[in-house]
Amino acid sequence: MAKKKLQRFGEINTFPNVVQPGTEGWHFFPPSDYRLKGRWNSEHFGRQAPLVLELGCGKGEYTIHLAEKHPDKNFIGIDLKGNRIWRGAKTALEKKLNNAAFLRTQIEQIHYLFAPGEVSEIWITFPDPQPQNDRAKKRLTSPAFIERYRSILQKGGSVHLKTDHEPLYRYTLDVINDMGLILLDSTDDLYGSRPATQTTREEAAAVQTFYESQFLKEGKKICYLKFKI
Repeated sequence: MAKKKLQRFGEINTFPNVVQPGTEGWHFFPPSDYRLKGRWNSEHFGRQAPLVLELGCGKGEYTIHLAEKHPDKNFIGIDLKGNRIWRGAKTALEKKLNNAAFLRTQIEQIHYLFAPGEVSEIWITFPDPQPQNDRAKKRLTSPAFIERYRSILQKGGSVHLKTDHEPLYRYTLDVINDMGLILLDSTDDLYGSRPATQTTREEAAAVQTFYESQFLKEGKKICYLKFKI
């Protein structure tokens, strides 16, 4: 297994659709802006289009699906685990999806990687719920992370959350309310509820990640919400 991981790490170093700031001599501390900040569309994708991020993309199932469904948009899946990114990036190359890329980095650093207003939409798919109270700040829908998203999203940009962890779903609803954000859609049972619109729940239910399919087999309900910053 370790040998396979090393092989994959070597492969992603050659993938043109994978960006790894850490391998380019760019350091997180002290913070400095990354060379592609504000230039992802022009310098990486080579075209102007709405830019959509998937945070904690894992094997990139959502990034791949959305890129296939929306060829008029550019997508970046973000994860720290190179072994996971390898699968999504390889699939994108095999399918010749030039509008899909992968960024290997810590999500905490995205405000150094993207410029204000550069991102149009964010998907958060099955993040670590960080259930302990003393780890609330690490939840990807905590106020601290919301402020990071606000700093890179265009005005009126939206955020999607899909999770099997109902406490995280409820926590996020409270954060949305406390921060005065605009809730666009929510359900604590995605597959047991009627779609609100073609572009919200139906899109959220259109693809299942590997872990999501396991959760559903276990009888867990999938929660989904969308809000505007």
